[in-house]
Amino acid sequence: MKRETFTLLIIVLAQFCCTSLWFAGNAVMNDLVFAFQLEPAALGHLTSVVQFGFIMGTLVFALFMLADRFSPSRVFFVSALAGSVCNLGTLWQGNSLQTLLLFRFLVGFALAGIYPVGMKLAADHFEKGLGKSLSFLVGALVLGTAFPHLLKSSFAEGGLPWKSVLSLTSGLACVGGFLIVILVPDGQFRKPSQKLDLSAFFAIFKVRPFRNAAFGYFGHMWELYTFWAFIPVILKTYQDSFPGTSLAIPLLSFAVIAIGSLACVFGGLAATKHGNQRIASLALLGSGLCCLLSPLAFLIPVAAFFVLFLLLWGIFVIADSPLFSALVAENAPPTLKGSALTIVTSIGFSLTIVSIQLLNVLHAFLDHRFLYLVLATGPILGLYAIREKR
Repeated sequence: MKRETFTLLIIVLAQFCCTSLWFAGNAVMNDLVFAFQLEPAALGHLTSVVQFGFIMGTLVFALFMLADRFSPSRVFFVSALAGSVCNLGTLWQGNSLQTLLLFRFLVGFALAGIYPVGMKLAADHFEKGLGKSLSFLVGALVLGTAFPHLLKSSFAEGGLPWKSVLSLTSGLACVGGFLIVILVPDGQFRKPSQKLDLSAFFAIFKVRPFRNAAFGYFGHMWELYTFWAFIPVILKTYQDSFPGTSLAIPLLSFAVIAIGSLACVFGGLAATKHGNQRIASLALLGSGLCCLLSPLAFLIPVAAFFVLFLLLWGIFVIADSPLFSALVAENAPPTLKGSALTIVTSIGFSLTIVSIQLLNVLHAFLDHRFLYLVLATGPILGLYAIREKR
C-alpha cells in the first residue's frame, strides 16, 4: 500500500471514530431524560448545545490559529482525548441539566479540533486531488455522526444500554486520536504560521476566490443540517398524510443520512475528472431542486417512491460539502489554511442554527408541504456565489 493511501485511510478512520461523539448524546437522549429526571424541553437544549460548543470552539481555534501554529496531529490528538473525557462525563450519576449541558458543550468544543483539523491534515498531505481526499473525510463524518443511532437501535429489544453507547463512542474517539498522533505526521505541504495574527481572521475574506467558495459553502450549510434534523419530521408528516402507511422512521432516517457518505466519495471521484467547482455546483443544483419539489413529493401516494425521493435528496445535500472545503483550502493563503477551514466551518454551522430555528417558527404557520421551500434559498444563493470561473 502506498504511503499516501495509508495516510488517507488512517485520517478517514480516525475521523469516523472521533465524530461518533457528535450525536452520541442524541442517540441516548430519551434515556438521559429518564435517568436524570429532566423536563421534556431538555431535549432541544441538549441537542443545540453541542452545535453551539462546536461554533465557539471553531471561533477560538480560528482566532488563535491553533491548527496553523501547532502540529495539526497533536491538536487532533488532544481534542480527541478531551472530547472522549467530556463525553464520559455524561455518565456521572450526580448530573443535573446544567452539568449535562456543560459536558455536551465541551464535546462540541472539542470537535472543533477534530473535524476542521482533520481536513487541515488532509490538505497538508494532498495538494493534488484534495477534493477526492476530503470526500472520504466528510463521508467518514457522515457515518460517524449517524453511527450512535445505529448502535442504539441494532441490538436486542430496547437497544444497547445508553451507558454502553457513550462508553463505546468515547473509546472510539481515543482510538482515533492515537491513530493520528502515532501514524500521521505533519504533511509535506504544511506551512506553519509562526506568530499570532488576529487580523488574519478577517484578511482571508479579502481573497475573492476564497470568498466565493466560502459563500457557496454557506449556502450549502443553510440547507444541510436543517434537512437532517427534520428528516424524522418529514417522514412522520408523510405517514400521517396517508392513513395505513407505516414507516420505520428511525431506520429510514439513518439511511437517508448515511447514504450521503457514498455521495461524498463518488462526488470526490467525479471531481478529479470534472473539477471541484463543477461537481459542487451540480450537487447544489440538485439539492435546491429537491427543496423546490418537496411540496409535490408529499402528494406521492406510494411510500417507496417518497422514500426514494428522500434518499436522492440525501445524496445531493451532502455531496458538495467536501468539494467546497477543498475550494476553500485551495484558495486560502498557505500559512492560514487551517484557520480558513476552521472559520468557514464555524460560520457555516452558525447558519444551521438560524435555519433550524426559522423552520421551527414557521412550522406553526405554514402548511407542512411548503415548509421546506425555505431551504431552497441556501442552494440558490450558493450557486450565485460560485457562478464565476475561478
